Amino acid sequence: MLMDDDAPLGAMPGSRHRASPEPIRRFEVLTGVGRRRSFAVEDKLALVAQMADCGNICELARRHDLRPSQLFTWRRELRYAAEAAQGSIQNSPEPMFVPAVSAPEPAATPVPAPKRKRRQRTRAAAPAAVELEIDGVAVKIARGADAGVITAVIDALKTAR
Repeated sequence: MLMDDDAPLGAMPGSRHRASPEPIRRFEVLTGVGRRRSFAVEDKLALVAQMADCGNICELARRHDLRPSQLFTWRRELRYAAEAAQGSIQNSPEPMFVPAVSAPEPAATPVPAPKRKRRQRTRAAAPAAVELEIDGVAVKIARGADAGVITAVIDALKTAR
């Protein structure tokens, strides 16, 4: 590994970072088992109460050696617990419904339907049961047509495109 001749004492070998020319004077050695800290409920409540009066949550967290997200999590958990406790107190045994209000409909005067002349249908003028239009080609299929024939016609129209 190459060392710069002009690299300051304490700089990583081969790094381009210029640290101060003074040697490292402080080392922090962590001993013991690293584990999560546990806080009593009273401590959590006290810190959440301080959050309401504090203007800078980050500063409050730093004073107590915490992360701000931890304080916000405790506040959210406290709010959920309060809502759950309040909800269990206010639970009513029977459901509440909104009353339905129905207004009387205005009286409608019957309008006689216009009389139409009935036309007699002839076999040639019978309306088609199914009408298909595919790419500008219209096909009318009468009642009682064979399903196989209808399928063959549709397939022929699809492939003709």
